[in-house]
Amino acid sequence: MSTPTDRAGDRVVVLGGGSTGEAFVGALRRLDERVPITLVEQELVGGECSYFACMPTKALLRPAEIVAAARRAPGAAEAVTGELDPARVFWWRDQVTDGLDDSAQERWLAGRGVELVRGTARIASPGVVDVDGRLIEYGKLVVATGSSASAPPIPGLAQVDYWTNREATTTNEVPKSLIVLGGGVVGTELAQFFNRLGSAVTIVQDIDHLLPRDDPAAGRLLQEVFEAEGIEIRLNTLTERVEKDGDRFRLFLPGGERIEGQRLLVATGRSPNVDGLGFEQLGIEIVRSGIVVGDDLRAAENVWAIGDVNGIGLFTHVGKYQARIAAANVAGGDARADYRAVPAVAFTDPQVASVGTTAGEGLVTSSWKVSATARASTYERPKRPGFVKLFADPDRGVLVGAAAVGPEAGEWLGQLTVAIRGEVPIDVLRDTIQPYPTFSEAIHFALRDLPLEAAERPDVLLTGRAA
Repeated sequence: MSTPTDRAGDRVVVLGGGSTGEAFVGALRRLDERVPITLVEQELVGGECSYFACMPTKALLRPAEIVAAARRAPGAAEAVTGELDPARVFWWRDQVTDGLDDSAQERWLAGRGVELVRGTARIASPGVVDVDGRLIEYGKLVVATGSSASAPPIPGLAQVDYWTNREATTTNEVPKSLIVLGGGVVGTELAQFFNRLGSAVTIVQDIDHLLPRDDPAAGRLLQEVFEAEGIEIRLNTLTERVEKDGDRFRLFLPGGERIEGQRLLVATGRSPNVDGLGFEQLGIEIVRSGIVVGDDLRAAENVWAIGDVNGIGLFTHVGKYQARIAAANVAGGDARADYRAVPAVAFTDPQVASVGTTAGEGLVTSSWKVSATARASTYERPKRPGFVKLFADPDRGVLVGAAAVGPEAGEWLGQLTVAIRGEVPIDVLRDTIQPYPTFSEAIHFALRDLPLEAAERPDVLLTGRAA
């Protein structure tokens, strides 16, 4: 790798060294070996996903998932006689997160000729960033400052030491009881984890189903699974105030009812990191969801905003995708982002996955139970509940969305992401051979049953032979 020249006027400064910022500098360096790049990070390089969210939660969830699956498999169930070892579970998490040590990321940046500046950045003036008193000139600026956990304005909440995802994913404690405020992805994943380690868990959600961004049927199915595992779920429940007495948190509900727990986890959403950074000097527009950008990720002249900070899709994979688009444009290209097929996965057991548009007028749908596939008979007993649900545009004869609940649903939903993004004709999808026996066979049956007028016989393939 050649050493970048010090072309200050061409320097690209990246604010934020999380997964999105790292993905951007990696992509830009592949396109331009010589452009000077400076990455500014005030915490750990690798960011929220690597140390406090995606990676630690998946490591925490996996041991309990394996044991639960084994206990549902005859033969294996008889071999699993012990209990989970929380200390070893937390040890594995620490290996995955490198013990909150980002020196490997530091070496990765150095190997690509990227200057790392640690500190708090603020725009001093257009073209100049101030990092704790050091002024860095730039020709192009990329904002990848991410987001932070936000909390609702519940009286008393700000006065108690509640957990966010950061405290929950770095703790070595298994509380006797845990209240989870919020039933989205973070809340449901961590609720199931702590419940399986022995905590008495209550989820408090202000709407009528879990996973509010997913198809309601998925949330209802997950609720059934959770309640069977002993998790208490309170839906359509507002919290009037919060207080703490000694080591007990209390949530006061309408009508005088209250819920108590040893710990309180607030998992009600995230807010973009835009305050106090001097962005008002750059002519960019900031709304509640974040920095406003075009489909080229440009926020202003020579300024791009990528990842959570623009609020388009608060997923690591969306940030990395935007990083590639922005890198192409910073390098002089004209790339455009396409969000027709953004996948999302809740790594609960069973997994809940979705992609594309799952609501809207004029769409037709069909679904198929995962338990009706041959794979389900060989996987566990009793069979785990789950389904695939497809959403199609009948006029164009293509899929626009899908939802799936089942073992490793996030993996086998990938083919539907490609189908939606590539607008693959449904006739072609129906003629696609699914491996046997797999859960993905459910996709074939759901495709077959889509009520499309354009197909007189859903069970007849392009060859003309009946299935």
